[in-house]
Amino acid sequence: PAEYLQAVQASSVLACIFSILGIFVFVAQLFTLSKGKRFTLSGIFQLLACLSIMIAASIYTDRFHISENNGWYGHCFILAWISFAITFISSITYFVLRKKTA
Repeated sequence: PAEYLQAVQASSVLACIFSILGIFVFVAQLFTLSKGKRFTLSGIFQLLACLSIMIAASIYTDRFHISENNGWYGHCFILAWISFAITFISSITYFVLRKKTA
């Protein structure tokens, strides 16, 4: 399981990097681009962060705690799936905000 743990860690680090890049790109696009073109790239970065979190949590779900009968993964596992949902909602919000012209 050491290879799987490294894959989970790498995906989690990628999610953090994509999320931070999405925030910086959001601030840069807020001041530089016109209203119809804003937030597309930041939405893509948030979607990539969402996918990275989903990959990390899915690998962890599939490969760890296989022999346990009680099925408890811990608080960090729950937080990972909550952060997946929040980054997915954030990426959808960026794509919806792109279409607003007012």
